[in-house]
Amino acid sequence: MSATMNFGELLRFYRLRSSLTQEELSKRTKISVRAISDMERGLVSNPQRRTVELLGDGLELAEDEADRFTDAARAGRRMATMADKPGLPGAVQARAGCALPPTLTELTGRDAELSVLDEYAQDAISSCRLQITVVHGLPGAGKTALAVTAGHRLAGRFANGALFLDLQGMGPEPLSLDRALYRLLRAFGVDERKIPAELDDRLSLYRSLQQDRSVLLVLDNAADEAQVRSLLAASNGSMVLVTSRNTLAGLDARHRLAVELLDEECAVALLAQAVGKERVAAEPEAVRRVAKMCGGVPLALAIAGNRLASRSQWTVAHLADQLEDERRRLSVLTAGDLQVRAAFEISYRNLELSVARMFRRLTLVQGPDISVELAAVVSGHTADVAEAMLEKLADASLLGLSGTCGRYTSHDLVRVFAKEQLELCESEEDVRAALDRTRHWLLAVATKAARYFDRGQTEATIEIDGPDPLHDRDSAARWLAREQSNWCHALRLSQAQGEHRRVLDLATALHWYSDLRGSGHLWLEVYGTGLKAAEALRDLRAVAEQANYLCWALSALCGQQREALVVHQRAVAAAHEVGDLVLEAWAWYYRSIIDLRLGSASDAVRHGRRAAELFEEARLPDEYHLALSLLGKQLHAAGEYTEAVAAHRQAVAHHRGLTSTPGNDELLSLLLTRLAESLTVSGDVPTALEFLDEAESLYRKHQASIGVARARHLRGLALARADRLEEARDQLMSALEEARWSETRIEILVQLAKLCEKCGEPARAREHRMRALAECSRYDAPAVRRTAHLLAADLGLSSPDRTLSQAGRPGSSG
Repeated sequence: MSATMNFGELLRFYRLRSSLTQEELSKRTKISVRAISDMERGLVSNPQRRTVELLGDGLELAEDEADRFTDAARAGRRMATMADKPGLPGAVQARAGCALPPTLTELTGRDAELSVLDEYAQDAISSCRLQITVVHGLPGAGKTALAVTAGHRLAGRFANGALFLDLQGMGPEPLSLDRALYRLLRAFGVDERKIPAELDDRLSLYRSLQQDRSVLLVLDNAADEAQVRSLLAASNGSMVLVTSRNTLAGLDARHRLAVELLDEECAVALLAQAVGKERVAAEPEAVRRVAKMCGGVPLALAIAGNRLASRSQWTVAHLADQLEDERRRLSVLTAGDLQVRAAFEISYRNLELSVARMFRRLTLVQGPDISVELAAVVSGHTADVAEAMLEKLADASLLGLSGTCGRYTSHDLVRVFAKEQLELCESEEDVRAALDRTRHWLLAVATKAARYFDRGQTEATIEIDGPDPLHDRDSAARWLAREQSNWCHALRLSQAQGEHRRVLDLATALHWYSDLRGSGHLWLEVYGTGLKAAEALRDLRAVAEQANYLCWALSALCGQQREALVVHQRAVAAAHEVGDLVLEAWAWYYRSIIDLRLGSASDAVRHGRRAAELFEEARLPDEYHLALSLLGKQLHAAGEYTEAVAAHRQAVAHHRGLTSTPGNDELLSLLLTRLAESLTVSGDVPTALEFLDEAESLYRKHQASIGVARARHLRGLALARADRLEEARDQLMSALEEARWSETRIEILVQLAKLCEKCGEPARAREHRMRALAECSRYDAPAVRRTAHLLAADLGLSSPDRTLSQAGRPGSSG
């Protein structure tokens, strides 16, 4: 091996020695094939340090080889820097402030972006039209650092090198066109005495000189499209790289690159550059806290790192504790003339007054993102006006775009800044009025949305004071899911404000919606809050109803059977006091669910019969047949399969005769899955599979993913019974992803373990059993504890109780 090999030659030598293709090395290192190819061909001779480290690890270099590899990369960087200096043959004379700034610190976490810019540059060189790339992002995201690093990497690809011009777009005096042209003309070697005084003549000379050159022109910190547009004249084979906080949507750009925030790993690496690996290794958890509160913003991370580096007596935990206080966070993120607050302030001051007000008001919304309608309510504008303002904030990179059309996101540090401005600029009365308006709107829309899911219901008629985003059941389902964090927060605030009737109305309306949607934690909170509201209103009928719902959430979703028994007794007492047979019937209906989970199938059957009898006495055939189906489930658990199948068939026959509505379809699907489960155990697998196909079709029609998972789970069990093992495994794996209850996940995992053993895969069987045992810690029921002991024995663990206690019992299956 020659001692004079450059970096690209070394890379190729070591790759071939390892018998790796470029594609295989790319998979190992997460570096694109294009980037590896460019490095090997010498098109990129100055790779980043992180890139070199990843390649060295992927090539499994020895220590001395890694040192040589790194030295070759450093030599390439030095050569690249020299190539960009003025005076070299063929290069533009980058004078008058148009030279690329030096790269004072190594760029971290931007390998993907640099690879993309490499590709854009290659496109520009071979293109017959001017290539414009807009790099945009949040203030402090590192747009300029990325552009400068890319400029040094790419300058050698352009015959006449690279130019850099700071347009000072966010400053008090953005660079004017005549000043920008003067600097660029001087960079092209035009004597200052020969630069025309008239703007049009100066522009014509600039365009004529550009036509004869192939350059990379970096226009940094652009204010708007107008500041850039006149500078875009260039020949074929040139590239213009524009950075801006604004998206510059009006610019006819060939490429756009949003500079995203750094992930935790890259954020920690950036902190390590400033404070040293030793301090990072000494306090890894504190470093992650600092990285999290800096939100992946390179400017914030650099400031935090500089503060720690200049205060060696500080622990990292000390800085993390300071940053925890949201009201101090932006003040702490200050180091000399670097300030996160100042970076946001510049963009904020450039907003129109009405848009700035919208920016402040958005902090009154607690969820992770915001819709146009919610922004309209909180700001007091119409939806059309609100959307236009949100778009302006997104164009200014003060809001992000959600993955869902019409929704916007806000960065944590930006929200902190906006809250500061809210306190400075808005009166307490105005803020309180906006909060009340927003809370009431959220509860009203949530209540209306929930009523679309009532059994037999096809529409909801509640009048909404403000924009109404609901027009059918599908839009109601989407709204409830997307706005869940917001309407839940509004529910808590209303309870604190003593608005008991609003709280109770929503909790009551959500009953049928909750049947197949949402988590245990959610319904525990909703129905717990609803019960408190009913008690505050001294409404015993509502107390019984909410206690029944809470009993269901505790028992069926959260595995808290003893707590559920206490609430059940409250429901029975309230139902007796008001003399309501229906409420009492529901209480025994839910009690039979508790009994089954406590392992007493006989009690479950007894209480299930009582519920059905009370519904029959109350002359409610729909409720009677629903209770009959649940009784069939309890009979199944008791081993009375023939009677169970008969009860299920009777319930299914009744519900087939009901009018087809989304709510009735979902209820029929539930009854079909219960019937199919009993038919499977009875040995009639073909009929069970037919009913499961029908149930899944109905669930899918109404987008009930939990119901789809239930149907697939039972189909997997039926197929396993028929020895169709591969099909069974596919169905169970699919069901596992959406399984709602911990006991269901345990059952699926145990069955998967058995299937893997039958297929000769003991390692995978053990893995499934380990996961099942861990899941047992999430659900407190006798049957689950028995399963845990069996799993522990199968795994050769002597103390399953200890294993469960180490895993912890959070008390909710979610």
